[in-house]
Amino acid sequence: MSLANKKIILGVTGGIAAYKAAELCRLLVKAGAEVRVVMTAAAQQFVAPLTFQALSGKPVLASLWEAASGDGMEHIHLSRDADLLLVAPASADFLARLVHGRADDLLSTLCLARTCTLAVAPAMNREMWAAAPTQRNLAQLRADGVQLLGPAVGEQACGETGLGRMLEPAEVVAALPGLLGAGLLAGKRVLITAGPTFEAIDPVRGLTNRSSGKMGYAVAQAAREAGAEVCLVSGPTCLAVPAGVRRIDVQSAAEMRDAVLRELPSDVFIAVAAVADYRVDAAAPQKIKKSDAGLTLNLVANPDILAEVAALPNAPFCVGFAAETERLAEHAEAKRRRKHLPLLVGNLAQDTLGQDTAELVLFDDRGAHPLPRADKLTQARHLIRHLASFLN
Repeated sequence: MSLANKKIILGVTGGIAAYKAAELCRLLVKAGAEVRVVMTAAAQQFVAPLTFQALSGKPVLASLWEAASGDGMEHIHLSRDADLLLVAPASADFLARLVHGRADDLLSTLCLARTCTLAVAPAMNREMWAAAPTQRNLAQLRADGVQLLGPAVGEQACGETGLGRMLEPAEVVAALPGLLGAGLLAGKRVLITAGPTFEAIDPVRGLTNRSSGKMGYAVAQAAREAGAEVCLVSGPTCLAVPAGVRRIDVQSAAEMRDAVLRELPSDVFIAVAAVADYRVDAAAPQKIKKSDAGLTLNLVANPDILAEVAALPNAPFCVGFAAETERLAEHAEAKRRRKHLPLLVGNLAQDTLGQDTAELVLFDDRGAHPLPRADKLTQARHLIRHLASFLN
């Protein structure tokens, strides 16, 4: 998953997030990439070109009329040797120009004339991000094969909070090997479930669990970093979708099952979601009123999504998760064998639920492989490397 010797064009557009592009440039160079920076006129109002020249070790290009190549065709030559054209930050204006094929400055012309992959890391105010024109533009960019990295949710320079922040530079760098086909899962399609499910009792109440979705989202990010095409079927969470991952939102176990079956076939299926084992037999159409007489609910079993997928004739490589409260090795290994899984991840629920760290054990035919406590993204990367060893 190295960026060593990769040739990356870093396009910087106008916006306060341009300061992040400086750190991004530094991290790319540190990772061994050869970086050439192209700035728009607006970007230069936020960060001086000299900053990027010092960080990249190469002159910054900003004008169509610069003759660095000697024949005035820099907008053609630049992308011919490049592995990736990355625009970060990508303003709402620049995204709109991409959609319409504008070519009125060096960066936009380079995007239109490129022969390499184009990725953009959007950055804008939350209302600009949510605006209908921006969402239409994003849909068209996805259809055109442009890779979208982010944005993230958080506090913005304007003082508002919401979706629209540029991803942190380290997050952008982590997503790039997957775009360059340099990962352990390059060319593989990975389907992942994450989060809890919510089983309605009536229109305002339901049965759920304490799963935060953090582990599943970390696995999705790690799989994307490894070069896989990742689809994440997610129950209700407050988490931002990892860069480059396609998310499908569901509520109930039945909705999750239907979404998973629609997304098959895949090379790998990783069932991280804490799917409710039971649902109410018949949810009430109206709110159930409180009564001193108490309430009895008739529960029926939910479908076992993982077992169903693993039993398919053309089943993908299936990975299960087992959150236990006692006798982890015994219960996890029994579950793996019962569902005929090549790999299962076990953990003690009381040590993991809702936390940012986890202590995991990987179970396969070769035995148990403990992973000492670490943050969930680190654990997810260990899991992906272990999984890849089976596929490769």
